[in-house]
Order: sequence, then C-alpha cells, then structure tokens
Amino acid sequence: MATQATGEAPRTATGPGGTGRARASAKGEQTRARLIAAARTLLAGDGAGRFTTRNVAALCGVSHGMCHYHFADRTDLIVAVVADIRPEWITPLEEAVAGPGGYAERTERVLALLTRPESPDLARLHAALHWLALNDDRVRAGLEAEYARWRASFVRLFRCLVEERGGEADPVPLGEAFAAAVDGLAAIGSLDGTVDDERVLRTLLDSLTSAVVADAV
Repeated sequence: MATQATGEAPRTATGPGGTGRARASAKGEQTRARLIAAARTLLAGDGAGRFTTRNVAALCGVSHGMCHYHFADRTDLIVAVVADIRPEWITPLEEAVAGPGGYAERTERVLALLTRPESPDLARLHAALHWLALNDDRVRAGLEAEYARWRASFVRLFRCLVEERGGEADPVPLGEAFAAAVDGLAAIGSLDGTVDDERVLRTLLDSLTSAVVADAV
C-alpha cells in the first residue's frame, strides 16, 4: 500500500520491548569492550603465558561463561584485540598518508608519526601477539592482514611521489622496503635506545626518493 510523503523522518517500529532490547544490546557491547580491554591488560602485563579466557573473565569481573558468550574461544578474543589496536598504529598512518598536500608534506607527517615514542603497553602487546601468532594460524592471519594495511600505506606514499615526478618506478618495492626498515628500527629500539630513528629514516627516504627522481629523468 502506498504511503503519503509527509516530510518527516521515517520512524522505526520497535514493538513491545524494543527499548529493552536496545539497552541489552548496548550493555552487551559494553561487556564485550570490557573483555577486550581486560585481554589487552593481561597480554601487555604478563604476556601470553597466563592468557586464558578464564583469566580474562576474572580480571574483567564477569563469569567465564559470559566471556564465551561474546567470544567463541581464546583465539576469537585475541583476534578481537588485534583489531582493537588498529586505531593506535595503523589508522594514524593511513590518515597521515591520505591527508592533504603532496609527497613532501605527507612524508613529514609520516616521519613525525614514526618517530613518536610508542607506549610501553602497546609495544609489549605487539610482542605478545607476535608470540601467539607463532602457534595459532588465525592469530597469524589477523596480524598478516594488519601488516598488509601497514605496508600498503607506505606504498601509497611512494605512489604519490611517482605520480608527482613521473617515470616508471614501481612504488610497491619502495614502500615495502621502507616498511621493513621501520619494523627493523622498532625491533632495534626495543634493545638499544641510542639509535637516531629520524636520521636513519630520513636517510633512507632521501635514497629512495632519489631513485624515483632519477628514473623520471
């Protein structure tokens, strides 16, 4: 049956108990978020050694059954943690590369981001997730997907340079080489804090940029 246009926003019929369901859903999302936060705390503190859904539930203050209501198993919860930390390391990089300006401006934003000290908790969390990925294919697949996004940001940065300068340089190996250098510096920095990250990264960027410029001549 046709309805008459009134200019009003469409209404959603919730029916009896609709508000109650919405509240229950919101409460469920809050519990899920609390469980992920507890999982992060446990992983960043004791690492992977004591990481079980039972320990996460205890730290969160909910029943073990409630934890499994939201997460099918231990791996499901770990994969949720992998996704949860994305806004803290991948999203800012993607935004820095996608922001306004040309290659030079984007590079400065990226360097400022990469040379900012990583929080100790996030560093320990990354280490724990890498250890867990060694023995769990689903965790490894989740981390692989995140690092693919990480590398893709650097490829986009060098694609911007190639488009500005012209030529036929392939931005993929350039971006992946720079990503590997960033990861290597992070590993070195966890053991030796005397390395000048900015100087190393600028030197590498200058070399890679020169290669693109030479190709365009």
